[in-house]
Amino acid sequence: MRVIASPEAVEFVHLRGGRLFVWTKRGRCCGAGLTWLEASTEDPGGRDFERIDAPFDLYVALGGHGPEELHVDARGRRRRRVEAYWNGCAWVV
Repeated sequence: MRVIASPEAVEFVHLRGGRLFVWTKRGRCCGAGLTWLEASTEDPGGRDFERIDAPFDLYVALGGHGPEELHVDARGRRRRRVEAYWNGCAWVV
């Protein structure tokens, strides 16, 4: 898995301890099961994370499979946060 992180995301993660956790989250909408990625600089607990080489300490729990590319970016003006994308997409495909 190749990690593509924006400079803003790298700075965001480093300012918050240098660790990023990324995991899949499943939901139901309109009868369809959707899966997307959640990201946090704090360990959400309850998952088995695997360490991935990145510009920061990256830990992923993606259910035994992963994207070719994991994109990481910082978003928000008032409430800054980090987001991760599966092959550049908001949803896991």
